[in-house]
Amino acid sequence: MKRMKIGDLRPGMVTAEDVYNYNDQLVFPKGHRLDQDSIDRLDMFSIMSIRVEDQKEVTFSLEPEQDRIKPEHYVEMPYSERVRESTEFKEFQKKFEENLGVFKNSLNEIVQKGSDIDVKGVLTSTMDLINTSKGRVNIFDMLQNMRQYDDLTFAHCLNVALIANVLAGWLHMSEEDVQLVTLCGVFHDIGKLAIPDEIVKKPGKLTAEEYKLIKTHTIEGYKILQPHPISEHIKNAALMHHERCDGGGYPFAFTSNQIDGYAKIIAIADVYDAMTAPRVYRGALCPFKVIEIFEQEGLQRYDAKFILTFLENVVLTYMGNTVRLSDGREGKIVFINKQTLSKPMIESNGQFIDLSKEKELSIEMIL
Repeated sequence: MKRMKIGDLRPGMVTAEDVYNYNDQLVFPKGHRLDQDSIDRLDMFSIMSIRVEDQKEVTFSLEPEQDRIKPEHYVEMPYSERVRESTEFKEFQKKFEENLGVFKNSLNEIVQKGSDIDVKGVLTSTMDLINTSKGRVNIFDMLQNMRQYDDLTFAHCLNVALIANVLAGWLHMSEEDVQLVTLCGVFHDIGKLAIPDEIVKKPGKLTAEEYKLIKTHTIEGYKILQPHPISEHIKNAALMHHERCDGGGYPFAFTSNQIDGYAKIIAIADVYDAMTAPRVYRGALCPFKVIEIFEQEGLQRYDAKFILTFLENVVLTYMGNTVRLSDGREGKIVFINKQTLSKPMIESNGQFIDLSKEKELSIEMIL
């Protein structure tokens, strides 16, 4: 094992330890075989050096990537397709679907029969799923490629639990608090199971009466959880995840100091997942459009510390991804503009496009 500068790395080398960026996010696990994309990704994260296995322990090619002869009709596979074809994604998807089935049965038992909440069992299975995602493919890429589930309420709860878990880690919360935040995400929308399916799954716009009814899911969720001997934070997250720091939320129009801190975290994860997922009445919004919306109204509506931490970190998970711009051009994200997170620098056919200066351009889709 030896430490090497990024400029000296070559495709085929193998990481000798887990590689983290400056935000303590796992970039590559130990044993990852580097290719040119991997080396470029390390450079984008401004990682100066890493430890790799000794050359005698691994066979690798010293031939520069650009000098290799590619097939005449070679077309690089889009990143999203590479994610879906990866072993990590397939394992995560399988475990997600297993958890979804168990989770659905568990929540229905709680709502319909008043069964006890197996907090330990729910936490163990959810954390097991989260640990499955801690590989080369990050969890946001996983979720971005898993949007086909009919059981929207159950899948959404699981997604929110995963996103909230990541955000809690970015906030450097204790392991116990990270687990509690995760449970808050799991149960935050349980009240929707008390709302008629035809309203929750209605394909068109809700009437005023239907919207009024669906907003009661926060209070219904609290009522369902109230008799159970679980943390008050879990109950409050179900009750308050639609409250906003500026008093513009529901059910009580609470302001910042009245809202449970765990509910504030769930609010961000809830909105991010809801907006980046397709609905029957609209397509999924591009994550960078959602980030732009958060930038415009986030500091007023959400806890400043939580929303800034989320935005500053979530944009980094998309570094190096290929995107399509609003004018049809495609390129790779090569630099994040810290003053305008939703407007990164894009490299397209050797040209650099600074979206923070090209006001009429935006990212339309992550490919």
